[in-house]
Amino acid sequence: MNEMTLPVQQSEAADGRSGLTEAEQVELTVAAVAPGGHCVARVNGQVVFVRHALPGERVVAEVTEVHRGFVRADAVRVLEPSADRVEPPCPYARPGRCGGCDLQHVAVPAQLRWKTDVVREQLIRLGGLDEAGCDALDVRVEALPGGPLGWRSRVRYAVDAAGRAGLLKHRSHEVVPVDRCLIAHPAIQDRPVLTSSGTRWPDDDAVEVVASTGGDVTVTASTAGRTRRVSGPERVRERAAGRDWLLPASSFWQVHPAAADTLVAAVLELTGPGPGERAWDLYGGAGLFAAALAERVGESGRVTLVEAAGDGVAAARENLRDVAQVEVVAARVETALARRRITGPVDVVVLDPPRSGAGARVVRDVVAAGPRAVAYVACDPAAFARDLRVFTDLGWRLAALRGYDLFPMTQHVELVGLLLPT
Repeated sequence: MNEMTLPVQQSEAADGRSGLTEAEQVELTVAAVAPGGHCVARVNGQVVFVRHALPGERVVAEVTEVHRGFVRADAVRVLEPSADRVEPPCPYARPGRCGGCDLQHVAVPAQLRWKTDVVREQLIRLGGLDEAGCDALDVRVEALPGGPLGWRSRVRYAVDAAGRAGLLKHRSHEVVPVDRCLIAHPAIQDRPVLTSSGTRWPDDDAVEVVASTGGDVTVTASTAGRTRRVSGPERVRERAAGRDWLLPASSFWQVHPAAADTLVAAVLELTGPGPGERAWDLYGGAGLFAAALAERVGESGRVTLVEAAGDGVAAARENLRDVAQVEVVAARVETALARRRITGPVDVVVLDPPRSGAGARVVRDVVAAGPRAVAYVACDPAAFARDLRVFTDLGWRLAALRGYDLFPMTQHVELVGLLLPT
């Protein structure tokens, strides 16, 4: 049998329910990777999503959650390790500790293969592609410049009841006090905000540290929704797409220092905007893609940026005030499209939605505007695959796909897809 239970495992709980129970330990063989930083296993037909494991390993897993149809578990002991297993560099990246890094136990090249497998699985299961289609697209995830540690330029620490700053356990509100976060930017690690520096935050719920590509470092603390600046400038400088940006420290910006330029280059390469064309930058934030599009379409072209967040709208208007061909529309994307606050014709559309995806309604309205190309920037493969299915049903196709490891040591991955009408 592929699954051999430990003596402590019971096939039936004391109350008559069959299956695994919380805190139970079971010996099992791990199968394929799954979204969320898990691998899949089965015990007596029951699906088990296992963290801190690798495909092919035999482990002792401890059940952490029981749900209808599946359970979650942590690999607490490795009996037969994979050749891709390494010792996690961070002492907190272990079962029952920090939940921020999902893959520190995986060798870096294997992390890229792990994420590639997840992307392919989502494209096939949710996006309607087959293995041949994924092969034709050459689906793969590429590393960014720099190493797997010291890259995260924005870190939000939670504060426990004792006033200690730390990070949350996986799928929990419990705070794990840490003395250092190894994936944090060195400038963030140097700030005296953690307990190891002797700092306590008795009146705060969270502490956030931002280290910008322009060299600014800002620390803020928040309590009951109110935020105060502890140190550093209120607005930070970023450098991307050949421009200088000035943003509130709380504004959204890509957390990997190389991410902004990488994504801009991919969008421009895939869509090829030209002089005189019209473009939409939907979910445009501070205007990163709008600025790059404006440079390509020139003074005879037009770029419309749509953003709902007030700080993003303000940042876009301030940072792009010298770019006359960019119009900033303050609205939700679905509202702007449905109420015709923006209308076609349009040549190129950039979609950079939140993790939940653009959704069928937005996809249908974008297609109805008749662009020649859509660049879809996605931080969740499942949401991207669901929206891809809508594009496909409307007669479009995924012509190219780029995958980037913007979040090393975690299960997250960024995609840039080129969608074309057939």
